Amino acid sequence: MTGHGWSRRHVLLGATALAAAGGGLFGVADLAHSATTDSADRGHGLRVGYLPITDAAPLLIAHSAGRYPSGAGRPVLFRSWAALAEAFLNRQIDVAHLLMPMAVQLRYALGSGIRVLGWNHTNGSALTVAPHIEDLTDLAGMQVAIPFWWSIHNIVVQQLLRAHDLKPVVRRRASRSQRTVELIVMSPSDMVPALANRSIGAYTVADPFNAVAQIKGIGRIHAFLGDVWRDHACCALVTRDDVIAAQPAAVQALADAVAGAQLRIAADRGAAAATLAAEYYLPQPKPALQLALTYPTPPYALRHPQWRPQQIGFRPFPYSGFTERLVEAMGETVVDGDRRFLDHIDPSGVHAELVDDTFIRNAMTSYGGPRVFGLDAGLTRIEEVQPL
Repeated sequence: MTGHGWSRRHVLLGATALAAAGGGLFGVADLAHSATTDSADRGHGLRVGYLPITDAAPLLIAHSAGRYPSGAGRPVLFRSWAALAEAFLNRQIDVAHLLMPMAVQLRYALGSGIRVLGWNHTNGSALTVAPHIEDLTDLAGMQVAIPFWWSIHNIVVQQLLRAHDLKPVVRRRASRSQRTVELIVMSPSDMVPALANRSIGAYTVADPFNAVAQIKGIGRIHAFLGDVWRDHACCALVTRDDVIAAQPAAVQALADAVAGAQLRIAADRGAAAATLAAEYYLPQPKPALQLALTYPTPPYALRHPQWRPQQIGFRPFPYSGFTERLVEAMGETVVDGDRRFLDHIDPSGVHAELVDDTFIRNAMTSYGGPRVFGLDAGLTRIEEVQPL
């Protein structure tokens, strides 16, 4: 049995479709309970895993700069959220960047002991549509790909669809007359060819896959998700309670390295893109990485230009108000799978249980405080969510 008395089968029902697409928690319920050793037991340094998207840039630039704690090797590339989650829960890696809603699911559906240390980035995602799609309502009757059910991408795209009187559905053929849009999970690397052959009408995902579609001329960015939810967190820097207990100094050193890398990227985005390409951290072409990190003002009107929604941000502090609003939004989001874990949690209490911001606070202090990162000294903010 897993958290709240559910069977492992019930938890895995939320992953069946995802695993088939390379984006789900394939077998993680068993893995979460079967691990026997970890890096602390074997005396290894921290092991870091990542997905090849620009969201991972702080972890990668920190390694390139030689800032990882002693004993930590080159970060390991995983091709899907499924593989990354399995490795994390099976203690093959100790630190990763994971989707923030996914972190909530792992802690409350599987009791994984996951801890969010801070935000890896803000914004950095978009809704990319086929060239013939002129208005969001044109997606009625089509399929839209998402990278994971419990992702900010799924949450925000559903907010967008509903704001345009479209109904998101799962496991049901979309109907133009009924104004429905079928959501399907697809690994990011499969989204670009799927859009090219018109098997889907759009996809929402992290960069550089939106930039790739634009450069190749097979799609165009219709909306940046940051134009819907201002400076939202997509991926968070995560570890486990046992890693913090066993290696607090190493965790602090890695938090320091990531925060420093965020400052480095913000100071010279072009150089960061060149490093990510030249050192083969990310397999996408350098022009796509350059575009993803340095988007100019888009050719269409932004609803909130003052938010600079096209700009991926690198600010590490995890706001409690965001966590609460996120959990509330998860409760309003359609997914294919077991969502009962949400019935047993209070959105206002999740942040304190899920997040340990001690290390990031220390890191920010070591670099001069919140203002150096463009943050308010009081580390407070009000969430702004306005579907287009």
